[in-house]
Amino acid sequence: MSKAFVRESDDDDEVEPSLKLPAGVRNYITPAGHARLKNELEHLVKRERPQVVEVVAWAASNGDRSENGDYIYGKRRLREIDRRIRFLTKRLDVAEVVDPLRQGRNDQIFFGASVTVADSDGSENTYAIVGVDEADASRGRISWISPLARALIKAREGDTVRFQSPAGVREIDILEVLYRSIE
Repeated sequence: MSKAFVRESDDDDEVEPSLKLPAGVRNYITPAGHARLKNELEHLVKRERPQVVEVVAWAASNGDRSENGDYIYGKRRLREIDRRIRFLTKRLDVAEVVDPLRQGRNDQIFFGASVTVADSDGSENTYAIVGVDEADASRGRISWISPLARALIKAREGDTVRFQSPAGVREIDILEVLYRSIE
């Protein structure tokens, strides 16, 4: 089929499901996460996009574009960059920065808390409740809309909470709640 009849989607709804925000909720984010998104947007707009535009312009000046790899792949990369710029701009427009340090000494769990929990088998884990764009399970950062975070929110030190995990219903004890800067 000719490429002329195939439309590559520019739709921003093709976001990874774990990054989608539920309808009508705010995009809570920590100051460090907000700074990371702003830095990425600035890098794309001021550095990467102009470099790719330069390569595409050079490749276009070489003549036949149909078999010009620099032109074809440059245009594709430009579309990816533009899609990411639109995504980041929308995310930053609706972002609500919440600083965990402003919670002070609070034993109740809210956005930005670092929570140490013990599983039924006695293993301890520490999780930081962060924004959707900052979640990274390997670093102990869970999104505030994840099942575990939703079960933890509004609980206090010493409480036991139950939640539905992929492995079934789990019960965990909350050992410690801290509010500290999340880098």
